[in-house]
Amino acid sequence: MNRKDFLTQTSLAGGAFLLPRFPEWKPSRKKIRFGVMADLHHDIMHDGPSRLSAFINQMKEESPDFIIQMGDFCYPKKENQPLMDIWNQFKGPSYHVIGNHDMDGGHTREQVAAFWNAKGKYYSFDANGFHFIVLDGNEHNESKSRPPGYARFISPAQLDWLKKDLAATAAPTIVCCHQGLDNDAGGLENGTLLRYTLEQANQNGKQKVIMVLSGHHHQDYYNYINGIHYVQINSASYQWLGDDYKEIRYSEAVDKAHPWIKYTVPYKDPLWATIDITENGAITIKGKKTVFVGSSPEKLGVKQIDYIYPIVPFISDRKLEI
Repeated sequence: MNRKDFLTQTSLAGGAFLLPRFPEWKPSRKKIRFGVMADLHHDIMHDGPSRLSAFINQMKEESPDFIIQMGDFCYPKKENQPLMDIWNQFKGPSYHVIGNHDMDGGHTREQVAAFWNAKGKYYSFDANGFHFIVLDGNEHNESKSRPPGYARFISPAQLDWLKKDLAATAAPTIVCCHQGLDNDAGGLENGTLLRYTLEQANQNGKQKVIMVLSGHHHQDYYNYINGIHYVQINSASYQWLGDDYKEIRYSEAVDKAHPWIKYTVPYKDPLWATIDITENGAITIKGKKTVFVGSSPEKLGVKQIDYIYPIVPFISDRKLEI
């Protein structure tokens, strides 16, 4: 897919009003705005606090209805409490999605949720007449044929909870999961089953699930599958390139203290997005843009086909319709 085709997909024709599709929906306000950041990777990046501060300061100025981070945020250890203190400077509601790297070093998902003061490993909440579902894509697949690497699975127990939660709401619903449901390159192992579950909730002439947000892949892409928008939120910090393309991009001192950075291509400034949804069925995503630190993937000769979607230092602005 070339860049022109890639960006063209961000605008859809048609659409309908939310109210006729959701006759039971009686929101206190008929619109919602929230800020979203993904994959800060504070325990890899040397400047995680300043990146998060930039996001929080902007959110305090814009006063969205809530903020949410999409995982791979920070380890649950006391040395990271100053980062949490920055996050907590936002006085409105805030929510967390657990990422696979948040348990590095032997930490558990329970420890992560407790340290972040998250509502749970997976949970749901309502805001302004909209329903939000947060999934935990880090459960273990008991099958002996599961692929190697990090756990990236939704268990039967969580799937059953999801079905019941969807059945219990009449509100337009947004699903958040660290791993993509629409990306078979490192996304959820049972992503197809999850997509089918969401599509089943949209039967009988009602589109209940309108959008799925994910992080994890450190990319900027969008898919529209069977009436549901799937939006990947790029990392706040970098894309991982690995040993073949390592480069010291900051000082020798930074490299010594944070040796994993040289395996990445960092973004100069932090990335995040603000998402607005209105009663007329419009979803507007406003993303941040920056440049790479050091050599670009193109200059290094990175095989873009290995990543499928382009490696870019931005989150695209998008206008979507329900």
